[in-house]
Amino acid sequence: MKDQEDYIRQLEETIRKFLEPIKDVPFPIAIKAITGCKVLSFDKSLEQNQTLIQKLSRACKIAGERAYEKGIFTNRPNEAGNHIEPFVLEALKEVGLNAERPESKSGKKN
Repeated sequence: MKDQEDYIRQLEETIRKFLEPIKDVPFPIAIKAITGCKVLSFDKSLEQNQTLIQKLSRACKIAGERAYEKGIFTNRPNEAGNHIEPFVLEALKEVGLNAERPESKSGKKN
């Protein structure tokens, strides 16, 4: 019986450790571990990247304002991202960026 109690205690301790927040993990490593996708480096000092940041900022502002005007209504908060996506796509195109719905790993576009 003691062996089983020790085993259960060890399992509980292991699960508790999995549930603790992981600290000090660099963002690119976390994304690679979660998605299998590599995060590209981004040098903010390059003029072309500064231009991209300006366009992205403008698109964010446009999308946010339009979503606010029209409103996003959903029963589940985690679905809000699905509802704002059309505003974001439209705004990205408006500022001159190529944008389309992301493809899932299976190749499906939602």
